[in-house]
Amino acid sequence: MVEQREESGPDRAWAEIDLGALRHNIGVLRRAAPDSLLMAVVKADAYGHGLAECAAAARDGGADWLGVALVGEALTLRAAGDTGPLLCWLSVPGDRFDECLRHDVDVSAYDTRMLAEIVDAAARTGIKAMVHLKVDTGLSRGGAVPPWDEFFAAARAAEEAGRVQVVGLWSHLAYADEPEHPTVARQLAEFERAIEVADAAGLQPRLRHLANSAATLRLPQTHFDLVRPGIAVYGISPGASVGTEAELDLRPVMTLKARLTMVKPLPAGAGVSYAHQYVTSRSTTAGLIPVGYADGIPRAASNVGPVLAAGAVRPIAGRVCMDQVVVDLDGDEAHAGDEVVFFGDGAAGHPTATEWAQATDTIAYEIVTRVGPRIPRIVVDSDEEV
Repeated sequence: MVEQREESGPDRAWAEIDLGALRHNIGVLRRAAPDSLLMAVVKADAYGHGLAECAAAARDGGADWLGVALVGEALTLRAAGDTGPLLCWLSVPGDRFDECLRHDVDVSAYDTRMLAEIVDAAARTGIKAMVHLKVDTGLSRGGAVPPWDEFFAAARAAEEAGRVQVVGLWSHLAYADEPEHPTVARQLAEFERAIEVADAAGLQPRLRHLANSAATLRLPQTHFDLVRPGIAVYGISPGASVGTEAELDLRPVMTLKARLTMVKPLPAGAGVSYAHQYVTSRSTTAGLIPVGYADGIPRAASNVGPVLAAGAVRPIAGRVCMDQVVVDLDGDEAHAGDEVVFFGDGAAGHPTATEWAQATDTIAYEIVTRVGPRIPRIVVDSDEEV
């Protein structure tokens, strides 16, 4: 296995990012939607995994497009050397549409005001904007609300003026992680109605897209011209109703590891960490791990977060602190410097991000994206194992 490490001393903690696993997951998703183009969503620093490296691996794995939320994310990818099809979709008034156009980044309009800003940027730069119109089909978040006539008419007028080309029409599902939920059918019907209204307005977007990870894997009727998987790219199931990682053949990309700082004996009745929310029931040993909520470990993991240490999975003992946690090692042999695993590959016996989410009453998306900048990302590649 190839690793890229800084020679600056031993790591207290690190996240191994397996690009081979990411490419494998792209292949799984492509096979799930064989007749559609695939956009790998790499927003939020590739869900905490490292933007440039994961974007390049997604391209290598067969992703036709990349998707990001913010203009800055798109420009970072261009600065890193990415030149392929790229969409960014979340902006604020006065955002840097000019730079997007100069760097061949497709942009999204949610309403006529946002569309007008894009048209102004096209006029200033002399570059036609490639625009994806977003419609709200029931999520009640971003996107133009029906009846859409004014929105589509403004877009068609901008096309006729030579300022934009409407290349995409898209929306987002509220309940794709529950494939049988009735809102899925309602949103699908509403999106199909939006397509008809756009056609009547004279628009001919070649990329109609609706499907996220869950819909890509379980709802072929939502695939249209392009699918936009996010969390599944990183080897995490989008929800229990969609299937487990093993059932979906997804491989986790991130493994969060650390080293024990010290191992010490504790007598029965010893209170552990702040407020003594864990008290030893017998003589035991405690392992101190130098990672805490400042690194992204949820404070809600106190007494429940699973850690593989000294050969067994054990819950964190007591409160999660800013820089450290404690595990009860139950007297098993362990030494300062030994490696522990917070989450990674369940097939290797690690706790998983999904299990961490279940233990802390959140979603696995949050577990991986909250891993902080104090944790270096170490690139590995299981495809290069010998």
